[in-house]
Amino acid sequence: MTEEEDEKEYRWETGYEKTWEAIREDEYGTLDYSVADIILKAKRKRQLDKKGDSRLGMMRHLYVVLDCSEKMTNEDLHPTRMICTLKLMEGFIEEFFYQNPISQIGIIVTKNKRAEKLSDLTGNPKKHLKELRSLKTASCTGEPSLQNSIELALKSLKLLPTHATREILIIMGSLTTCDPGDIGDTIRNMKAENVRCSIIGLAAELHICKRMVSMTGGVHNVVLDDKHFLEQLNVHIDPPPAATRLDAALVKMGFPHHALQSSTAEVSMAVCMCHADDMDESDKILNTGYLCPQCLSKHCELPVECRACGLTLVSAPHLARSYHYLFPVQRYQEILNEGKTSHCFSCQKEFGTLDKKVYFCERCQQTFCIDCEIFVHESLHMCPGCATNPQTYVTQLANSSTA
Repeated sequence: MTEEEDEKEYRWETGYEKTWEAIREDEYGTLDYSVADIILKAKRKRQLDKKGDSRLGMMRHLYVVLDCSEKMTNEDLHPTRMICTLKLMEGFIEEFFYQNPISQIGIIVTKNKRAEKLSDLTGNPKKHLKELRSLKTASCTGEPSLQNSIELALKSLKLLPTHATREILIIMGSLTTCDPGDIGDTIRNMKAENVRCSIIGLAAELHICKRMVSMTGGVHNVVLDDKHFLEQLNVHIDPPPAATRLDAALVKMGFPHHALQSSTAEVSMAVCMCHADDMDESDKILNTGYLCPQCLSKHCELPVECRACGLTLVSAPHLARSYHYLFPVQRYQEILNEGKTSHCFSCQKEFGTLDKKVYFCERCQQTFCIDCEIFVHESLHMCPGCATNPQTYVTQLANSSTA
């Protein structure tokens, strides 16, 4: 073995061992948990923190503030904080719009004591992904400014209707902020406008960040590694509980049909409104598209806000995908596995000696494992036991509402 190979063999970056991944429960039931178990317990805790009987908001307006200061070049997150953040943000945006198809996101970057709007509030994820990819070659310099970023987001959020939630998510990598004025006034303005501010710290917990989220009802967490970072981003995919003082209002939406060129109804070949500014994309000149029922403008994909008349264009599956937030699945009860049920009702997995706790639905009286419990509440949004026995579910729901 050469000297170079010997040095590489014993470098701490490649030679350390993740001993905690080898920890397992022995035959006597003594500790402990693997990394996968810790993640499952964290997800379970997130479900317990939710209020099962609270109505969640269907329409959300979220501004994501990205710290692009000099501290984002640190390499504690591989390869750098900035590259890791951009990579995880791409997956977050795709999952956000899948779970919240009629919501909107805007992106703000802050560096050199200034704040700049990278993309406006829109429901088109491709536009945000394109802007995020452009940040991979941008330089990270100076200090961030929390006050300038929040003030820039508030200018747009305070003009939005009150029937939708207003949120700000800040990804902070620096331990300092350079603000032109009193940030306490900005925090009070956020609270007055019912704007919920949450912060994900990449370095350490800051007092001003903790104060900000406590006054606005947000969440503040500091990441440990990239996997924990992803978990903290996933916390913000589900909408927060809708405020009781939100105004009830009718939202005008359009359900366009997919127009095709035919002998009966011809559609002219033109650039759709979604790519009217990108004239270099010649492949978007098509004779098909979705026609706005109000102004007959053509769009290539849904959901989208019509650029001609401002009407929100969606399809029925998009609306149905957001409908479950109005009636969230009841939280399962965690009970000890006493051998009364031998298998999970959903996946039919047999409960072994390692399954100390199982999860029980009080409405359908069925038992589930922790994997199915998390899948039901995070992805399926429907209890399999209640769905297979709807008569029992309707009866118990009527009895609970009467009581």
